[in-house]
Amino acid sequence: MAEDISYTTEEIAQILKVSKLTVYDLIKKGELPSYRVGKQMRVDSSDLEAYKQQTKKSARTIESSGSYSGTAKTSQPYTISGIRPIVITGQDISLDLLAKHMEKHFPSVRPLRSYVGSLDSLISMYKGESDIVSTHLLDGDTGEYNLPYIRKLLIGSSYKVVNLLKRRAGLYVERGNPHHLSGWEDLGRPGLRLVNREKGSGARVLLDEQLRLHRIQPNQLIGYDLEESNHLGVAGKVAAGEADVGVGIEKAAAIVGSVDFIPLIQEQYDLVFLKKPENKEWITAVMNILRSNAFQNELRSISGYDLALTGQVLYET
Repeated sequence: MAEDISYTTEEIAQILKVSKLTVYDLIKKGELPSYRVGKQMRVDSSDLEAYKQQTKKSARTIESSGSYSGTAKTSQPYTISGIRPIVITGQDISLDLLAKHMEKHFPSVRPLRSYVGSLDSLISMYKGESDIVSTHLLDGDTGEYNLPYIRKLLIGSSYKVVNLLKRRAGLYVERGNPHHLSGWEDLGRPGLRLVNREKGSGARVLLDEQLRLHRIQPNQLIGYDLEESNHLGVAGKVAAGEADVGVGIEKAAAIVGSVDFIPLIQEQYDLVFLKKPENKEWITAVMNILRSNAFQNELRSISGYDLALTGQVLYET
């Protein structure tokens, strides 16, 4: 019977033509009732239908009230109660500030944050699961950031690459740098204990590229397979004496406090947008935010950011 049918979050995403993150957001906000079966979240077909009917009713109310003047009134599959969800990937605090400014100045969108690494972010964009992708991936052979990876992963897509900021990356070491580390080549020393980032993160790619360029085998490093999911976790392990060295950004060292930072590279942190007709309005709004004094002044209040190129289009197809 139809009322006995239930759907997984993946199936709901396909039916509504939204990302899984949007489905999770609906569940979290209580707009879409769900229950757990084992490790899976499921939604009954009756609850899904009730949600769809409520969404249609809300959309009709918004249109008839005229409160959405200046935006298209045609029903779109990705619209939730008249609001367009925008999935922003990445972990830097600058992205949280961007989401805050989007909510304030562009109320017809709902920014949703996805805290995933750079490679996974680009893959999610290729799959249609994200809207604003942040990436800081170094190509060791050319010394170029991001574009070599974007070109490979977004083949056939029309996109815009915009600089968000630059920031210093390097090594976290114990306070006082007892092992006297000063460069990437020092990672080849016997006996060093490393704490790593997860596969696909920008810091992991940076480390792997430097190991390759300096002909250091990953299995030479004790703890290469010991992974943390963010910069703070890596810096914290080093500060606690559980590792001798880790790779990350300067900001995390300042937050953790009891760890030293050795700057080795200025990494480029860029944003990627897919150029589609339905994205044009909100991309323009985001570009205006990136170039605004209000947004950039907030970024300047956070130490360690270089904003010389913020808001500049670096590449466009």
